[in-house]
Amino acid sequence: MEIDKKQPASELTSIELELKKSIQELMDFKFALDESSIVAITDSRGKITYVNEEFSRISKYPKDELLGHDHRILNSDFHSKDFFKKMWKTIGTGQVWKGEIRNRAKDGTYYWVDTTIIPFLDELGKPYQYLAIRYEITERKRVEQQLQKMLTTIIDVQEEERKRLSRNLHDGIGQNLYSHLITINRLLSEVDHPLLDQMQKEATQLIEEIRDISWELRPSVLDDLGLVPAIRSFLSRFSENYHIDVYFECMLNRRLDISIELTIYRIIQEALTNIRKYADVTDAAVTVREYEQSVRVMIEDNGKGFEPGTRSRGVGLFSMDERARAVGGELTINSSPGKGTRVILEVPTSLALK
Repeated sequence: MEIDKKQPASELTSIELELKKSIQELMDFKFALDESSIVAITDSRGKITYVNEEFSRISKYPKDELLGHDHRILNSDFHSKDFFKKMWKTIGTGQVWKGEIRNRAKDGTYYWVDTTIIPFLDELGKPYQYLAIRYEITERKRVEQQLQKMLTTIIDVQEEERKRLSRNLHDGIGQNLYSHLITINRLLSEVDHPLLDQMQKEATQLIEEIRDISWELRPSVLDDLGLVPAIRSFLSRFSENYHIDVYFECMLNRRLDISIELTIYRIIQEALTNIRKYADVTDAAVTVREYEQSVRVMIEDNGKGFEPGTRSRGVGLFSMDERARAVGGELTINSSPGKGTRVILEVPTSLALK
């Protein structure tokens, strides 16, 4: 702002006071920001032009070793190139970017920061510098990782218990009932009695119920033959029992780590259960596709749908989400009233068996 020297002294004094007040407010904002946050400013090419004391402290780099460099000096190799490419695409088009980043300090230790990057735009709407405000969240991430490990352990224990119970039902009670059925059939071949007919019918029903319970707990085909045969077998039973035709497309030609296979199987199982209960449809679709570093699973229907923001997350949806996170995956649910529901699971295959 230019000050006109020809203006009356009273007006000049008023303008000077306003300027001083504005400058003081800016200084106060800067002080508050520096005291509470990790702050850096970069030019349009990403070169660091300013860092505050908190940035230097957390990164363990002196300021003079940071200025003139870009943030690759802090790269921990935790995030993919695509992660940073998307970040630059966002801020390069003048939009604010928010996310969590793991950095590496000068001494080799790692720390996490919750980051907001704000582009400053010129008169043409192009960014000429970027302001990054960060808050350290290393301890929070550590606790989250510990909780995730505990959750993974709980899921593993549950699956092992399901497997044990399934085997015991099938190989124990199931086999004993089958032996009794053989004995009843032998008696029927020699003696004609209505009670024997009733016993035969009841034994057959019990065997079927035991087989169904065992299957629900843990299908043996999943452990013995793998994910794809297990899905096909489940879909066949599902269609037969509930009269919902399920179209299945699969582009997966190898075994995955059992934890990934279990996650995919359980999420398909839970998603189809929800379709059976709420969608009011006679058909659905399940697609499994393998990409270079991930597997994508999609379960969809054209049923009633729902408004995601207004429907509480039940135990089923919570279980699906937690299972996905336990193997480093991501679960997305897209739905709207009258337009069906689509459940998408993205799972990295870093655990895939070679």
